[in-house]
Amino acid sequence: MADHSAIKEHMTIVGADGAHVGTVDHLDGDRIKMTKADSIDGKHHYLPAGLIAEVEGHTVRLSANAANAIDLFEEAE
Repeated sequence: MADHSAIKEHMTIVGADGAHVGTVDHLDGDRIKMTKADSIDGKHHYLPAGLIAEVEGHTVRLSANAANAIDLFEEAE
């Protein structure tokens, strides 16, 4: 399991396939809240932190490819 404490604001999130998924707004419990800037609908979205494969440098790499990760987005309440 990746070290979630290493996740910082404005880190790039990529899928296992290297494709861009979004940008970290902040870690919210067991979810990553992503910035609105990358959102096609102008809303914050969340990803389960369990999808994090590794945190390296300024990049959060997921265990799922980008298309699958996007299917798992949760909208902000």
